[in-house]
Amino acid sequence: MPSPRWRPSREPRVNNRPLPRARHLDSRSAVGWDGAVTADLASGDEFEAHRSVLTGVAYRMLGRISDAEDVVQEAWLRWSADARTDVREPRAYLVRVTTRLAIDRLRQLKARREAYVGPWLPEPVVTDYGPAAPDTAERALLAESVSLAVLVVLESLSPLERAVFVLHEAFGFPYAEIATVLDRSEAAVRQLAGRARRHVDERRPRYDVDPVERRDLTERFLAAAGGGDLEALIALLAPDVRLVADSGGRAKAPLRVMEGADKVARFFAGVSGDAAAYEFRITEVNGAAGVLVLSGGKPDLVLQLEVGDGAVERVHIMRNPDKLVGVGSGRPPL
Repeated sequence: MPSPRWRPSREPRVNNRPLPRARHLDSRSAVGWDGAVTADLASGDEFEAHRSVLTGVAYRMLGRISDAEDVVQEAWLRWSADARTDVREPRAYLVRVTTRLAIDRLRQLKARREAYVGPWLPEPVVTDYGPAAPDTAERALLAESVSLAVLVVLESLSPLERAVFVLHEAFGFPYAEIATVLDRSEAAVRQLAGRARRHVDERRPRYDVDPVERRDLTERFLAAAGGGDLEALIALLAPDVRLVADSGGRAKAPLRVMEGADKVARFFAGVSGDAAAYEFRITEVNGAAGVLVLSGGKPDLVLQLEVGDGAVERVHIMRNPDKLVGVGSGRPPL
């Protein structure tokens, strides 16, 4: 169901461009769209109708499902404790609260991430929408905003730059409404947006890859790695390929970034002997083909390739068990 345009009087509104369709909103989300304050605002059902949008904002801000859900829970506590007599647009109000909480949480997490054991990667999530998939243009926007490559780049932005990028690029907020959310002038928000966009454009993948091509390369990589075929692996890898593995020191994985086709190929060839003990599934992770590796039916590892000019340029591996819940819980896609 397409999301209605926002028409609040004092809260943020999207009247120049509608927000992307919330994938899991039901008919309850229609409550209050005409601007009238209704008794339903006091119910948990109203909050639940917007939970998926709030979780999507918080996840793109924080890069972790658990942190995003903590922020959304805090937003719920504030929502339930607030009288809300002047709230005419529940979703606008809740997005504002969630964004501000996410900014605060991001600042708190900085020191923790600096002390993290080994490389830090965003937590992967399944984004296989199935029959509920949004239209092609919207899906492309959502996939880009949640891609691991973009989320990695967003880690280098300031909290305010990240908030502006997420709200404008992923959820379609005009700058005037973001200014209200962040309590900044529109001119300041535009400056933040410009810096964020330049930074992301400089560091994002250089190529737009066809999904079919990416999946095909993923399948060939998986076959070569599983068979320990060193020559086939080297042929698939860019000369300057980088392997980044996140285990948090809690599982066996490289604790430093590995660079170069020969080193990366030899790493995968060296671990190929263990392949028979695992189940491999190709699924959509963070908007693109990825490999979910299961041990005893439970997620053990997620692997995703960044592809450019027909070769693998980056290999991302997630093996921290605390950061595999988003691919094994059966939660709906963001």
